[in-house]
Amino acid sequence: MTHAVPVRRLAAPTARRSAAVAAGLAATALLASGCSAGDDAAAEDTIVVSTFPFGVEEFQEAVIDPFTAETGIKVEVETGSNADRLSQLQVAGDSSGIDVMLLSDYYAALGQETDLFQQVDAAKVPALDDVADFALEDSYAGPAYSYQLNGTIYSTEALSAEEAADWDLYGDAAHAGSLALPDISVTAGQLMISGVGETYGDGPYDIDTALGTIGGWAPGILQFYSSSTEVTNLLTQGEIVAADSLSGFATDLVASGEPFAWTPPATGRYMATNRAMIPAGAPNADGAHQFIDYLLSAEAQTRSAELVGDLPVNPDATVPDSISAVVGDIATDPVAAGYATLDPAELVPTRGEWVDRFAREVTAG
Repeated sequence: MTHAVPVRRLAAPTARRSAAVAAGLAATALLASGCSAGDDAAAEDTIVVSTFPFGVEEFQEAVIDPFTAETGIKVEVETGSNADRLSQLQVAGDSSGIDVMLLSDYYAALGQETDLFQQVDAAKVPALDDVADFALEDSYAGPAYSYQLNGTIYSTEALSAEEAADWDLYGDAAHAGSLALPDISVTAGQLMISGVGETYGDGPYDIDTALGTIGGWAPGILQFYSSSTEVTNLLTQGEIVAADSLSGFATDLVASGEPFAWTPPATGRYMATNRAMIPAGAPNADGAHQFIDYLLSAEAQTRSAELVGDLPVNPDATVPDSISAVVGDIATDPVAAGYATLDPAELVPTRGEWVDRFAREVTAG
């Protein structure tokens, strides 16, 4: 995990907190003189949402603006990487000012280890009754609001779907030097490790078999990538014919008519979820619950799928053609299609060791 650095902010939460301090002093003075103030009511009209640094304008249009229009609650947005935002929350604690934090599942679980998040109150989020079961895993204090599928993005001019779906592709000498795999530092990296562990070993947490297998493939791997941009550039420039990747990496390429497609692996299918978490010290927990309830609604999920490209966890949401063109019917029920989530209890305690081993046994050579 990286060291904490300043998070990029779209709003000005520092000014907000300064204003809150000033309001608090004013309220104290008013109470001392026997008067009352509307500070509590004002606080209930605003929440701060911490989210990913990409697709923010689309998320604003798809979810935030309609939420404010429906509830009257204003939303201030802060952005940054999973690691940086979680680190800042850990440092700031109850004074972070964050009401909702949108994180990938591993980082959500990591934050729970140090009690950074409170349990979402199901009674305050009626939409929980409408989402898929995998979005409600007991391992997490907050529900999933979207998910990501692991598979292979490939050139349809070089490979068939059947060839691309076979993990053996990455050890095929015929394609040595024209393949890419994710580094363990990115979401697809852990999903790849678990898929390989299940396919060639005893299950998704068989790290010895997974690293041994991937390490054997390494000489034929052109690059262990750390961003979606790297993958798309390598493909469009003709440097690789395939890469293990999340399905979302293929959306723009497929929509553009380029000769690329994405396929789930024949075995070892794993997905990651993005969770909606409420920090333990959230100043407006009621507003946070209202936001999560709206985020999980079929209406918001449909718009988020259309504008942001998020795979919806609400089965009543409409999956746009741009997503269906990549994943087909999987988006309607990923579990029925053989996809599973990973147990954070297996991943959080071992993460540091696995990252070190990946560097030594896979990418060092």
